[in-house]
Amino acid sequence: MLGASRADSRITRVHTRVLDLPLPADFHPAWGRNEIQRSFYMTLVEVETAAGITGVTAAEAGLEAAASIERFVSPHLIGRDAAAPERLTPVLRDAEILGSPVYCVEVALWDIAGKIARLPVYKMWGAATDRVPAYCATGEVRSPERRVEDCRRIKAEGFKAVKLRFHSDDPRDDIRVVEAIRAELGEELVILVDANQAGVQPGFGGHRQWDFRVALKVAFELERLGVTWLEEPLPRHDRLGLRRLRDRLGTLQLAGGENNHGMHEFKLLIDEGCYDVLQPDAVLSEGVYQLRKVAAHAESAGLLMAPHTWTHGIGLLANLHLLASIPNHSWFEFPHEPPGWPAAALSQMLVNKPWIDAGGCVRVPDGPGFGFELDEELIQHHTVASYG
Repeated sequence: MLGASRADSRITRVHTRVLDLPLPADFHPAWGRNEIQRSFYMTLVEVETAAGITGVTAAEAGLEAAASIERFVSPHLIGRDAAAPERLTPVLRDAEILGSPVYCVEVALWDIAGKIARLPVYKMWGAATDRVPAYCATGEVRSPERRVEDCRRIKAEGFKAVKLRFHSDDPRDDIRVVEAIRAELGEELVILVDANQAGVQPGFGGHRQWDFRVALKVAFELERLGVTWLEEPLPRHDRLGLRRLRDRLGTLQLAGGENNHGMHEFKLLIDEGCYDVLQPDAVLSEGVYQLRKVAAHAESAGLLMAPHTWTHGIGLLANLHLLASIPNHSWFEFPHEPPGWPAAALSQMLVNKPWIDAGGCVRVPDGPGFGFELDEELIQHHTVASYG
């Protein structure tokens, strides 16, 4: 029922299911020192309307996200117009005061609006492009020899760029990985680097926080090696340090923002000149349409947008629509680190798994809304809790 009137778009139910999704092999996340990951949690959210149209989204977290939605969001959405997302975004912002971030719910509202309009969301928002260049985002710390082999495979798969993780005890060991790739492949792959210094996860131990001097030394070495950007080199609220670092650099871009929340924080990052590339996430950082406002502010300052996407396949597609709708888009993060976390694992809840085309780009689904098609059999098998 895609041709329903707005009168039929009032919300009748918000249904959440917590999923524990398996990974095909052990995964050793660079950002979680000493952690071995064998599965990941997500909370699938379905917003139902009187017309029978359902909007889909998902939170990155498990039970805590489901509880926040059930207690602080759902009671304030029932009976409201799902096709008027701007009237409901204050609910999502206020909910973060009391529970885990639930900005992802805005995705479901725009999914409904797109289905009512019979248009993909990125076309409702202007359709700056229908495909965006993707980089292969790796997630583990690996030896130079293994990373060279990885990059040969990544290039053969059709990617034009790769992102490496810097998490060794001595950053010089990470720099040797870049040197080895340059020695073997030259300029055949664009290289991006993620230091994950914006917010250290608790409880995993062993992480050494970079100070300004370390970040500057690493940045100069990466500039020498022709790296395109350095991501999250300092804590997310060290805006003075980020500005000082950016002012010292020439060709190397600074990127970050996935750990910042709310339009107000991104305004500060832009106004204070912290980054060249902003990386908010429509699942974690702010509502998906609110991030279009951030993108417009960034565009006026001459900055690029490259959303963080390492949550799940639903978040990947939501951020893809966001990026395709704006003119100041940069590279699109495409998580793919076999054997532990290949791209298909991230999107296993979807029937159609996103992948790059022959040009190394990801095409935006052309169905109404965000184009989510859920694998209900898999979802039911891996559901561990249900609410609403």
